[in-house]
Amino acid sequence: MSTKKPLVAVVGRPNVGKSTFFNKVAGRRISIVDDMPGVTRDRIYVDVDWLGYHFTLIDTGGLELKSDDLMWKHIRTQAELAIDISDVIIFLVDVKTGVTSDDLEVANLLRKANKRVVLAVNKIDGQDESLVFDFYSLGLGHPHPISAAQGLGIGDLLDDVISGFERKDIEEESDVLKIAVVGKPNSGKSSLVNYLLGYERSIVTNIAGTTRDAIDTPIEYEGQKFLLIDTAGIRKKAKVDEDVEYYSVVRSIAAIRRADIVLIVVDSEEMLTEQDVKICGLVHEAGKPSVILMNKWDLIEKNTNTAYEFTNKLKEQLKFMSYFKPLYISALTGRRVNQVLKVALEVYENASRHISTGLLNEIIGNAILTNEPPLRSGRRLKIYYAVQGGTNPPTFVFFVNDTSLIHFSYLRFLENHIRDSFVFEGTPIKLVTRAREGKEL
Repeated sequence: MSTKKPLVAVVGRPNVGKSTFFNKVAGRRISIVDDMPGVTRDRIYVDVDWLGYHFTLIDTGGLELKSDDLMWKHIRTQAELAIDISDVIIFLVDVKTGVTSDDLEVANLLRKANKRVVLAVNKIDGQDESLVFDFYSLGLGHPHPISAAQGLGIGDLLDDVISGFERKDIEEESDVLKIAVVGKPNSGKSSLVNYLLGYERSIVTNIAGTTRDAIDTPIEYEGQKFLLIDTAGIRKKAKVDEDVEYYSVVRSIAAIRRADIVLIVVDSEEMLTEQDVKICGLVHEAGKPSVILMNKWDLIEKNTNTAYEFTNKLKEQLKFMSYFKPLYISALTGRRVNQVLKVALEVYENASRHISTGLLNEIIGNAILTNEPPLRSGRRLKIYYAVQGGTNPPTFVFFVNDTSLIHFSYLRFLENHIRDSFVFEGTPIKLVTRAREGKEL
């Protein structure tokens, strides 16, 4: 069983309070996974649990008006993209500015879409609530008066958002592994999917973003059933590159969170770009096993050390993801593509690996003998015992005397020791500490 969470996009002009609303709803649910360079910090999504209903809230980055000349182009492009990826759209407007011409243009697009729109009128604190009635003119139904800053009216708004959701998880075949194919536009995702499938399911051109919607395609490899989730990009007439890249990340988020395994496709000619690192960060933070596919390898001038040199470059840029598993391929010529599903299965098996409590504690005991926890504020951390609390990703729980005594660097030491002792290549692992009195290891 797996859950495909509904996507809820927050759309609004600049300065309507969208970020304030997003952060208020997110509350403390956002956890900093890793304080290392390269992990995306400009979070644009958060998982929300409201009255037992689960969905993913996406901050669309705002309907930025980058210049007067491009005003409508940007409004239309970003609004259409938000509509494409979302199940429900929260349209945030500002009671202080009233109904603007930009609001009316976006409302026209939203009315034509086959998506549910929830209208939120922000900054109502200290204002005459009768002003909210002006927003009925947008033709989007009942406007919810809210104050994102003070948290007023947000509960009623979220009640409306979840009103069409089903509480029950979406069931899928348990023996089918879902593989998301992600990467920035024009990295060769569709070419890879086509080669794996043996026929051209996606349109493949050298124009970035020629597949508009993610398409799920079943495939079987050595008796294992897969579902390929192709996030090949966004086709649009307006050539606003920043928007394409931004929404390719948003689209990738949805696929990553559904997937059991993620294939990150990188253009070898460009090496890792900032966009690639951001996508890797999303995969890492989602706790998914992955394979980094260095595509277009046929276009790289090579010597005997080329792959080794590329891997070293990856290590430099992906220090937060030191467990990465690379594979150098050419989706065009088919070079090593026959290994892709095999390696994908390997990293999934690594993510599913369970270590017995006895063996785990033996390994941790040896680690402590090698490097005793340092003193902190005159006190020393004591680790009583450890257990594996789960898989996908492998999660290890350490029961200690005081969680405040453990330093990030010592957790990293323990993680490295676990990785040196067991095969967890291609998958993140999580270390959790719990305070408990007991017998020391």
